[in-house]
Amino acid sequence: MSEKQKTESGIGFFEKYLTVWVALCMVAGILIGKYLPAIPEFLGKLEYANVSVPVAVLIWLMIYPMMMKVDFKSVHDVGRNPKGLFITWIANWLIKPFTMFGIAWLFFYVLFKALIPAELARDYLAGAVLLGAAPCTAMVFVWSHLTKGNPAYTVVQVATNDLIILVAFVPIVKFLLGVSDVFVPWDTLFLSVVLFVVIPLTGGALTRSHVLKTKGQDYFENRFLPKFNRTTIAGLLLTLVIIFSFQGKVILENPLHIGLIAVPLIIQTVLIFFVAYLAAKVLQLPHNVAAPAGMIGASNFFELAVAVAIALFGTTSPVALATIVGVLVEVPVMLALVGFANRTTSWFRN
Repeated sequence: MSEKQKTESGIGFFEKYLTVWVALCMVAGILIGKYLPAIPEFLGKLEYANVSVPVAVLIWLMIYPMMMKVDFKSVHDVGRNPKGLFITWIANWLIKPFTMFGIAWLFFYVLFKALIPAELARDYLAGAVLLGAAPCTAMVFVWSHLTKGNPAYTVVQVATNDLIILVAFVPIVKFLLGVSDVFVPWDTLFLSVVLFVVIPLTGGALTRSHVLKTKGQDYFENRFLPKFNRTTIAGLLLTLVIIFSFQGKVILENPLHIGLIAVPLIIQTVLIFFVAYLAAKVLQLPHNVAAPAGMIGASNFFELAVAVAIALFGTTSPVALATIVGVLVEVPVMLALVGFANRTTSWFRN
């Protein structure tokens, strides 16, 4: 077996059981939160503008290796075929917030009416809307990486979504919730963009440029980049441990409602993925554009949704709980969608 085959075999085995590692990290985080509360209490103090510094560092660790793969000479080529971006924008901003509201309302107010009191239904709906109005930014780099998505396209996709969030998030939330006094911490928005996009993108570009100039293309692609093969997944798993250590007590105290909240969130995630993914197929886009287009709409900017829910309603509110459930279900569901996307590459042209 060649070295390349060994590497691919190792990666395949690790990614094949990634759902297992994710589940173990979630359990570890919850147990830490319950039995070692001093750890999340200490980490919880390390935040700025409602953004957890440890989580930000780990997310940076996740996406930095992918940023090094971005060839900026190819970024401007994205504009020559903007169909993928149009799919992303339409799915994320003209469809997703409204389907989230409709699906969540149906389940919380109608189908689960006997199980969820009206007051709680209203709060859970608010949390779902916060998730639906915040399409993924940082984590989409992970999903794109796992589906061999086009790095240049993904960067442009995320950058434009960050700009749209700045102007569209508040009006959409206000409209769907009918709340006139919704306050969004703008410093959280801007800091998230800087931490999760600007800094790793700049760092990746500088690293790429330096290594290419000093060591050459062959060294960069075949020796330097492979050193970071597991960094992205390691960052993801450690991030989950920290996030669920913060919310372990809340999750353990609300097992039934967590399951009820999860149902519409899962349906919404799968629906939006297929809206974008099948639209890309109809428009005959390549798989490395179609996959991240589906992922960015299906996934949520949970850092923002959780931060806004806590800032508006408090850490113990049912609204915050709903956004936390979004984090709980997102990773396993997105991994399943990643697997589906990887099994359907033949649907698309190369």
